[in-house]
Amino acid sequence: MYLRGSKWSMNQRRKRPNWFAIIVLSLVVLGASYVTRYIVPTIAPIGVPSPTPTVSANTLIAEAQSLFDQGKLIAAIDKYKQAIVSLPNDPTTHIRMAQTLVFAGKYKEAQTSAEDALLLNPTYSMAFAVRAWALSFQGEYVEAEIDIKRALELDPNNALAHAYYVEILINSYYSGLGGFDDVERAIEISRVAQALAPDTLETHRARGLVLEATGNYEEAIKEYEAAIAINPNIADLYLLIGVNYRILGVYDKAEESFTRAIALNPEDATPHLLLSRTYATIGEYGKALQYAETAVGINPSDSNLRGNLGVMYYRNAFWSEAAQELSYVVTGGLTDDGHEMEVIELTSSSTARVAEYYFTYGLALSRLNRCGEALQIAQLIISRIPSDELSVENANAIVDRCQQNLQVTPTSPLTTPIVDSTPTP
Repeated sequence: MYLRGSKWSMNQRRKRPNWFAIIVLSLVVLGASYVTRYIVPTIAPIGVPSPTPTVSANTLIAEAQSLFDQGKLIAAIDKYKQAIVSLPNDPTTHIRMAQTLVFAGKYKEAQTSAEDALLLNPTYSMAFAVRAWALSFQGEYVEAEIDIKRALELDPNNALAHAYYVEILINSYYSGLGGFDDVERAIEISRVAQALAPDTLETHRARGLVLEATGNYEEAIKEYEAAIAINPNIADLYLLIGVNYRILGVYDKAEESFTRAIALNPEDATPHLLLSRTYATIGEYGKALQYAETAVGINPSDSNLRGNLGVMYYRNAFWSEAAQELSYVVTGGLTDDGHEMEVIELTSSSTARVAEYYFTYGLALSRLNRCGEALQIAQLIISRIPSDELSVENANAIVDRCQQNLQVTPTSPLTTPIVDSTPTP
């Protein structure tokens, strides 16, 4: 039987496809795919911070140089560190950071940065030169000279290496390890640096150091001023000018220069130390003590700063405090705030400043009637630096006071005059 009109009829006619609907649906699918692939990845998820745009190493280096030119050395160092992370295999960036570290007074870190550059390029002249420069500030003059000679072997026309060599020789001379022949060599090398690069900060600085070492203080100031004209924001240059003004007795100019150095690099104790000594020289012991305390606050583990503080305590008649601080120089020990102090030995080659620490310590002990210790200091001075007239005179004053202490009651006034004199800078 044939069922008419049944929907199951095999002979039913098929409908035509709706092409318009198909096309629209295809466009929707394609659009969704495009959005998923290209649009969605650019949309930040809700609650998730947007990623920081990557800054190129060259941009970071340029920013670091700009900060250096502004005298913002610590900020410049941070930028160089970022640049090294971005471009770790470039030895030049390590050296730029090392140079900045030296100017900031961070000599050990500068040495490490120069050594990182040498690991990347063992024949890099500037890496040897900057490491030598950093070593010289740490008193490693023999190693510094080896490095600087290697730098010049690799590049005889490296003007900065010649300038650094001048400084190494001058510092060695001041330390007592080198003789005046080192100064004569420095004079010649400074002329080579001038011939190679007459208009660089380092060349003027090196020439100024030579003039200062030979007693030409006014000419040295001119060279430092020429360096400042190139970059007016380097604290070290103001320290050098201030020292020369202080030697010339132009104390207001010295004070101005040291104060400028503090403004540029407040983390450095050196300008505070120099201001302390300057005020002591002109008899303003209260100010001298204030700056001495600030210097120790910045670097409490420096025996030299402790010694200067002890001298300033003594000049302000704080005998106990003076003896305590000066004991760190003479005997070392652990400070109340937990810093281990290194002894500064008194030798025949010691500077006038070190000798002053010793005889002032003896004087303070004698005023406290601790004569057993005071007389040992007096004997040490006479035996080790018998040709130092000022120190021997003060050693004799220690002996006289202790003899006087034996003849009076503990409550009697002690009136024996004490020879107190600030050594020539």
